[in-house]
Amino acid sequence: MNALCVFCGSSRGRSPAYAEAAASLGALLAEQRIDLVYGGGKVGIMGVLADACLAHGGRVVGVIPAHLWSREVGHAGVTEMHVVASMHERKARMAELADGFLALPGGIGTMEEFFEVWTWGQLGLHAKPFGLLDAGGYFDPLIRFLDHMAEEGFLRAEERDHVLVDDDPASLLGRLSLVRPRPAQRWLGREDT
Repeated sequence: MNALCVFCGSSRGRSPAYAEAAASLGALLAEQRIDLVYGGGKVGIMGVLADACLAHGGRVVGVIPAHLWSREVGHAGVTEMHVVASMHERKARMAELADGFLALPGGIGTMEEFFEVWTWGQLGLHAKPFGLLDAGGYFDPLIRFLDHMAEEGFLRAEERDHVLVDDDPASLLGRLSLVRPRPAQRWLGREDT
């Protein structure tokens, strides 16, 4: 894995565990020479993640819509910044730049981004791995709901199993790196490798 897209919040949340997990993940990405692709903000969990990666010598690529540059306080210190026209373009660009996806705690934007890439994977638009870093048990209620969806027949068990979950950044990153891509698919009109 050369680049990991991380979806996360523009606030820190209530538990210090969220920022601690973001800082650990950022440092780990730098140490393993995996580029961080993220939403481009310098506040909240986004800022903690980017700053930790940069502080450890990592490469950080931000992607932010022009209308959110000031609202999410765009990070002027990242390695590379893509200012795009829309949220749709943001998600597509982040997905193009990354070899896998991970979600840290965040709000509805984080969940929307994560569920969209999961849906794209289910539809065969990409074959990239994705997971949830369950810092401080944040995703426990969501994980129970996903299991409920599978039990009730609205989510195939194999699709549920594609979502890797761990509370340890190193363990989850290792598991994401071990995922063997499914057969080549088409990604936004291009062959996925």
